[in-house]
Amino acid sequence: MSSLLSALSGLKANQNWMDVIGNNLANTNTSGFKSSRASFSDSMTRTLRYASLGMGGQGGVNPMQIGSGVALSSISNNFAQGSLTTTGRTFDLALQGNGFFALSDGNQSYYSRTGTFGLDVNQGLVDQRSGNQVLDATGRTITLDMERVFPPQGTGAVGFAGTLPAVVTGPLAEILTGATGLSHGYPATLVSGGSQGTYNVGPNETWELSVVVNSGAAQEVSLTSDGAGNISAASIAAAIDGLDDVSAALTPGGNIELITDGKGNDATLQIQAGAAPNDLASLVGLSTLEISGTETAVTAATDLSNLPANSVPYAAGDQIVVSGEDTDGTAINAVFTYGTDGTTVNEFVSYLDSLYTDASVSLNASGQIVVEAQTAGDADLLLSISDDNSSVGSTNWSSYGTSVTTAGAGPDKVTTSTEVYTSDGVAHTLTLSFERQEDGSWTLVPSVPAEEGTVQSSSITGITFDEDGTPLGLGSLDTTVSIQWTAGGSQSIQVDLGQDGTFEGLTQFGSTANAWIDEQDGYGQGELANLQVHANGDIEGYYTNGQVATLATVGVALFANDNGLQDAGGGLWLASANSGTATLGNAQSGNAATIMGGALENSNVDTAEEFVRLIEAQRGFQANARIITTQDELLAEAVNLI
Repeated sequence: MSSLLSALSGLKANQNWMDVIGNNLANTNTSGFKSSRASFSDSMTRTLRYASLGMGGQGGVNPMQIGSGVALSSISNNFAQGSLTTTGRTFDLALQGNGFFALSDGNQSYYSRTGTFGLDVNQGLVDQRSGNQVLDATGRTITLDMERVFPPQGTGAVGFAGTLPAVVTGPLAEILTGATGLSHGYPATLVSGGSQGTYNVGPNETWELSVVVNSGAAQEVSLTSDGAGNISAASIAAAIDGLDDVSAALTPGGNIELITDGKGNDATLQIQAGAAPNDLASLVGLSTLEISGTETAVTAATDLSNLPANSVPYAAGDQIVVSGEDTDGTAINAVFTYGTDGTTVNEFVSYLDSLYTDASVSLNASGQIVVEAQTAGDADLLLSISDDNSSVGSTNWSSYGTSVTTAGAGPDKVTTSTEVYTSDGVAHTLTLSFERQEDGSWTLVPSVPAEEGTVQSSSITGITFDEDGTPLGLGSLDTTVSIQWTAGGSQSIQVDLGQDGTFEGLTQFGSTANAWIDEQDGYGQGELANLQVHANGDIEGYYTNGQVATLATVGVALFANDNGLQDAGGGLWLASANSGTATLGNAQSGNAATIMGGALENSNVDTAEEFVRLIEAQRGFQANARIITTQDELLAEAVNLI
């Protein structure tokens, strides 16, 4: 009745399988847990007949064997990757790939896939489940110096980025320009066609015409002939001469000549005919077409009375009042005396020029008065001209009034600043100002607060750019800034402006300045502010001075045969003769896993698969139990036969 023994072995094998499945399901939520798998093999068989070779025409015979049941041949671990859960804790670490964390209790080395680590009272990195210390890539325990400070470093170089403006907005000299140009003005002139001394018409007749000057209202002229019917040319000229803004007289040839008081393009003269048949204009031969004055460029002989804006000619001794301000705000108050100081436009302009110490006065090609500062920068230029109330002559000087057409401006300036550090970690403000020069180049002027120190080196001059905006000739410049600090000690800082012909560093484009110091290599003392574990296992400290330091490296252990490891419980494994010795190294090196900070690896138990296996184990157990009950019934039947 060997079937009883076979069935009993089946019960034991399936019970062991259920134990494995139960353990897997129990650890469904255990971080880093690796599921197990049971494997079976049949037991030694009992041979009832051995195989024989066929002889003498008789065929061969196969062996006849009966098995002795089943045995549990192995329980192996499934080291497949588990999913990851983010925890946010700095020292919760998960392995993604091959390998184990290496731990030590001081005597024995352990290995684990569960990275629930933290710092103990001695700032050692330990497994919080067991207290075992975490090992680095060289097999040493990891201790983090949480009180460590990052030592300061003095600034040795600063680097620029961005762009300086290509469009020039300074330095510019201030310029005042007159509203209109000064010119030599000529009046509108009209001469009658008739030249008789006396015009004979009917006795006691009234003859009329009208005169329009400068497009103003018509002014009527009306004359009555005497009893003999005569009107003299002299009486006609006298009547017109009595009108506003025009004068009239007889020429040597007896013609009547009309001349406007005004001069230049704005002076106009037009005769309007009287009522027919007594039209005085046609009687003396005056055209009714509008006549305009003319203007020409000022010459050396152009008198001030010839200006189109002059309405009354100047007389000797007349005074023209000049007031204004020089570039520095110095008041100008002077009087030009007609006749004594000159009479011509050129003499008057020369007089104006003599009144300024830092500006020149001239006429441009259009005849406008131009006052131009001799030095660039903000200025207070002013010029005002008027006739003195006592003068006979009169000119509307406001028509030539000057105003700012180019505002004075200092050089284009782009300023930026940064903190630099001395070797003892003291921060100072270094200001670097770019100033455009008149030749288009830039000068870099360094400065520090007066109470902190003094810049000993000269400004960096001759900074130029090519047409494409890239630096030009930087290699020939001395870009070292030397500083003497008030607290003691000197410091040299190299200014990196970029490279010739490249767009790295400083460039020159457009009209907008956008240059800044994008790097400097100094820093003050730093306190540890934060920790982070990187994918290669490096534990990096982030300091308050912006620096980063690697404080330790979490090691990863690799084995030739992971399934040869011996389970020590608590998520720990021990090396065995069949696993091979551990090879410690860095994460991401060779075949080693990547370390994920702030995460834990979940159990890799597949619950659905385990339940399927549980059903299979249950069915197997039930089948073997049925064999035992059946065999029991057979034995009972045999006993009853006796």
